Amino acid sequence: EDADCDLSADVLKILVVRGTAEDPVNVSIVLEGQEILCHCQNPAKACALLMGCIYGMNLEYPRELRYTFEVFQKLFLELDLIKLSPKVQALKAKLLALFC
Repeated sequence: EDADCDLSADVLKILVVRGTAEDPVNVSIVLEGQEILCHCQNPAKACALLMGCIYGMNLEYPRELRYTFEVFQKLFLELDLIKLSPKVQALKAKLLALFC
């Protein structure tokens, strides 16, 4: 019941319910207070599925997390690489300088 209250507070959320072990019991994706995908197996898969939902439904990122989502989408998933914001371009240049 407490989880339902938390769900309505966020526009986008990956909800991880843990049991007694390290492995999650359930990993779900919450969109606008509604659980849209459950049993995603692990947080990494849930992140990829969340990006697919956002990209597929052409949703806007939450304003306070837009650069985080842009980095994840464009640098890690390599989607829509042509249009990088100046902040993400600078981060990409720094990362390339470190690893090349």
